[in-house]
Amino acid sequence: MKALASEIVRKLGRRLAWLFVKVRELTGDMQMTRAEIAETQIIVTTPEKWDVVTRKPTGEGELASKVKLLIIDEVHLLNEERGAVIETIVARTLRQVESSQSVIRIVGLSATLPNYIDVADFLRVSRQTGLFYFDSSFRPVPLEQHFIGIKGRLGSPAQKKNLDQVTYDKVDSLVSEGHQVMVFVHARKETVKSALALKEMVLAEGSSEHFDPSDHPQWEFFRREISTSPNKEMKQLFDFGFGIHHAGMLRSDRNMMERMFEARAIKVLSS
Repeated sequence: MKALASEIVRKLGRRLAWLFVKVRELTGDMQMTRAEIAETQIIVTTPEKWDVVTRKPTGEGELASKVKLLIIDEVHLLNEERGAVIETIVARTLRQVESSQSVIRIVGLSATLPNYIDVADFLRVSRQTGLFYFDSSFRPVPLEQHFIGIKGRLGSPAQKKNLDQVTYDKVDSLVSEGHQVMVFVHARKETVKSALALKEMVLAEGSSEHFDPSDHPQWEFFRREISTSPNKEMKQLFDFGFGIHHAGMLRSDRNMMERMFEARAIKVLSS
């Protein structure tokens, strides 16, 4: 979540710079002084951080009284572990509107929300004038979903081996066509394991030319940059076109991986 906040700050900061709009990050990694608060128009934060901020009467807590628009991205998280925090933020914001007679607009966004009418009612959105539903025809890039059965008992070595093989086949096919790939795993430690397993399969299958990043125009620059990182696995994987990314990494390493993937210097990112 913090990595996503950092990425959004960079993107919005670039796009709105010509309007002299200041965008800042407010997460567990970042704090804001009163001077920074005064000169900032857009704040990107996490539910947990905003929950803490809005509990304080002074300091960062003063932010709550200045907000005129609250955008909750991925609002479907209401149904997950973070749901209680988001509910608290919404309730506290609505209470603030009622007690101070101020106007704060709440916008909820989600790409995967089947019961959007229920959520709209919870946010006190008018079904007639404030609720917007966009189906898949509005996507700039069509979305494809493929479901693949994996043989073997769940959690067994055979099942893990078959899963790695299927993942490699898909990754190799896409990379050979000139695409980049993100492989999502369920735990932090699996990011390195999955990337290393894919790298070994690439070497075993003799398909390393598809993943070789050395022809990238900034490869030498990125290689020098990554050599400054204490993360051994990250440095080892980079030479083979692979990267890793999870919340347990140093912030500088996460930012480095994001820049390299965005620049297409990394072919496969395990996250």
